[in-house]
Amino acid sequence: MKTIVAFAGSDSKTSINKQLATYTAGLVENATVKVLDLNDYELPLYGIDRELESGVPENAHKFLKTLQEADGIVLSLAEHNGSYATVFKNIFDWMSRIDGKLWGNVPMLLMATSPGARGGQTVLDIAKGRFPYMGGNIVGDYSLPSFNEHFVAGKIKDATLLEKLHVEVAKLKAAVNEA
Repeated sequence: MKTIVAFAGSDSKTSINKQLATYTAGLVENATVKVLDLNDYELPLYGIDRELESGVPENAHKFLKTLQEADGIVLSLAEHNGSYATVFKNIFDWMSRIDGKLWGNVPMLLMATSPGARGGQTVLDIAKGRFPYMGGNIVGDYSLPSFNEHFVAGKIKDATLLEKLHVEVAKLKAAVNEA
């Protein structure tokens, strides 16, 4: 059975991005879903001086290993001021010091959501432009606008938005099964 790792680029205990990533990973049939929480991988802020003094923290190694051993990744990024949340950028930076191609070419469904009408589209665009240079195999992407309006009782209620998500999930499933 294939393993899908799902996580949010957020450390909020009530993260809407984690809710979306978990829900989406559950749509991949015949797969085991492993949901990661960035709070379980606490890291000091990245800095070259800290790295030279202490090396790369074990939590960065553990997180990277989990990602690279997965058959597929579902990542939903939180958008903070038009970019990555600090906690995601930090773990991203630490992992890149271990392996510059940190995503390991694992098929990825890249997502974002927010309470606003753009649904985290800005951070999604940034990641789509950056991740391929770092081993990112983005096979699908999805933005859910106005999370609180469209994600109700643990699922997407708008038929058009749900159908778009199913199309992207099918791309991930196909890529995972090819690998």
